[in-house]
Amino acid sequence: METSARINSLQTYQIILYDRALHPEFFDLQERRVERLNGYEFEAWLMDGSHVLRFEIGKLCACELLTDLDRGLPNTGVVTAFLCAGERDYDHAFKGTPLNYITTVQTETLAENLYISTFEELLAFGRDSKAMIRLWEDDAGRCLSMLDIQTHCDEIHVQAYHLRANQGIVLRSQTIFEHKTQR
Repeated sequence: METSARINSLQTYQIILYDRALHPEFFDLQERRVERLNGYEFEAWLMDGSHVLRFEIGKLCACELLTDLDRGLPNTGVVTAFLCAGERDYDHAFKGTPLNYITTVQTETLAENLYISTFEELLAFGRDSKAMIRLWEDDAGRCLSMLDIQTHCDEIHVQAYHLRANQGIVLRSQTIFEHKTQR
C-alpha cells in the first residue's frame, strides 16, 4: 500500500456496495471464511485494514468492500459508495429480490493510551468469540483487522473492526444482509 494511502486513511476509508461478485485477485487476502445456510452463501475476506463481504442467494450477489484505497478498485456494479469518516448509516433493498443490506459505520481517532487499551480489549473479545483476526503493523505500531460473524436462518450479521496505530484510528462497522424467503 502506498504511504499516502496510510497517512490519509481516515479521509479515504470508504464502503462500496456492489451488486455482483468481486474477484480475489484484486485484493491481498489474509483470511477467508465461507458460510452456507438456508439457501444462501456468505463469504468474508479479511485484509490488512480492509475487508470484503459477499452474500449470494440464487442468482443475486451483493458485495461490501471496506477499504482505504481510493484507486484501482473495481467500478462495475457499484450500487453506492460513501466515505466512512464520522458516523454513517445506510440501507439498500435490492428491488425485485428478497435481499436487504443494512450497514452502520463509525470512525474515531484515539490518543495512544486509549488506542492501546481499545486494541487489547477488542483483540481479547475477538479471540473469545472466534472472530476472524488479522494482526499486522504499520509505521507506528500494532494494528488489528477483525470480523465477528453471526449466522442466522435468514440473515448474516458482521461486526468489523479496523484499528490503525499510525493515526490511532478505530473504524467499527456493523453490516446485515437479510433475505426474506417466500412463505
